[in-house]
Amino acid sequence: MLKNQKLSIVLIIIGAALLPLLVQAGLTAAGMGYSGWIRIGCTALLYVLLALGLNIVVGYAGLLDLGFVAFYAIGAYLFALMASPHLSETFQWFAQMFPNGLHTPLWIVIPAAAGLAALLGVLLGAPTLRLRGDYLAIVTLGFGEIIRIFMNNLDHPVNITNGPKGIGNIDPITFFGYSLRKPLDIFGITLPSVTLYYYLFLVLVIISVVICHRLEVSRVGRAWMAIREDEIAAKAMGINTRNMKLLAFAMGATFGGVSGAMFGAFQGFVSPESFSLMESVMIVAMVVLGGMGHLPGVILGAVLLAALPEVLRYVAGPLQAMTDGRLDSAILRQLLIALAMIIIMLMRPRGLWPAPEHGKAATPAAAT
Repeated sequence: MLKNQKLSIVLIIIGAALLPLLVQAGLTAAGMGYSGWIRIGCTALLYVLLALGLNIVVGYAGLLDLGFVAFYAIGAYLFALMASPHLSETFQWFAQMFPNGLHTPLWIVIPAAAGLAALLGVLLGAPTLRLRGDYLAIVTLGFGEIIRIFMNNLDHPVNITNGPKGIGNIDPITFFGYSLRKPLDIFGITLPSVTLYYYLFLVLVIISVVICHRLEVSRVGRAWMAIREDEIAAKAMGINTRNMKLLAFAMGATFGGVSGAMFGAFQGFVSPESFSLMESVMIVAMVVLGGMGHLPGVILGAVLLAALPEVLRYVAGPLQAMTDGRLDSAILRQLLIALAMIIIMLMRPRGLWPAPEHGKAATPAAAT
C-alpha cells in the first residue's frame, strides 16, 4: 500500500512537471497562444500554497481564520519594497545608501517574507487565544481588513505603500544571477518566463507539502488535532494550548507570506485591490471544499477553485454571445462557480476528498 502511494505521488509530480511542456507543444502546433493557460497553472500553484497554510490553522488546529489574506498582502508588499525603485525614489537617505536600489535574491526573499508573516501571525493569535468559533472569525476578518486599509492609506504623510496606486516596476525573481523574466533554452527546448515561474512555484509547493505532512504526523500535529476536537480535553492531557495555537497561526502565516512574495514577483505590480475580503473567503472555500485537514483534498480544492474561474471565461463568453449580450459574462461566471460549489457541498458535505479518520463514528465494539 505504501509503495502504491509513493508511486502515485511520483507520477503526479512528473505529470505536473510535464504539463506546461505538453500545453506549450500542443497549443503551438495548433497555432494558439499558450502563455495564458500556463499562467492559470501558476495562479493555481500560488493558491495551493495559500490553502496549505490556511489548512494548518483551520484544518489541523480548528481555528477559523477569515483574515488569512493579510499575510498574503504582507509578503507581496515586502517583496515589492525590497525589489522595486519605490523606496529609492521616495526617501533620499535610502537612495544615498542604495543608489541602484535593492535587488533582493531569492534566498533572502523567502525567509524574510516567511519571518515577517510569522511574526504578524503571532501578533494576531495572541489577543485571540480565548476566542472560538464565530468570535474568532470576526476578529480575524477585521485583522485582514485592517491590513488592507493600511496598505491603501500608507501613502501620506510618509509614502510607504504608494496607497491605492500600488507599487510597480518590481524586479523579477533572480536565481544565481539569472532572471526568470528571460526565456531559457535547455536541450533545444525554449522555456518562456511564465514556464520558469511555474516550475519555481511547483518546487515551493512540493516543499510545502512535505513540511505539512511531517507536521501532520508529528507530536505538534497531533496536539493541533486534539485542540481541534476538544480543547478542554487537550488541556487536561497536558497540552499547552496557548503555545500550540500561536504556533499554528505562525506556521500558517509563513505559507501566506511566501506565496505573497511570489505573487508580487510574478505580477510585477501589487495594489490593495488584490487582497480583498473575497480572497480570504475563496481560500477558506478551497480548504472546506477539498476536505479540511487532508492534504490531497486541500490541494484538489485549491486547484479547482483557482483554475475554474479562469476556465469558465471561455464558457461565459459564448453564452453571453448566445443571449445577444443580455447576460454579463463576469456575473454569469460567478453564477456558474456558485452553482458548482453548492452542488458539490450538497453531494459531498465533508469535501471532495475528506480525511479518512476525521468524522468517523465509533463502532459498537469500540464504544463498549
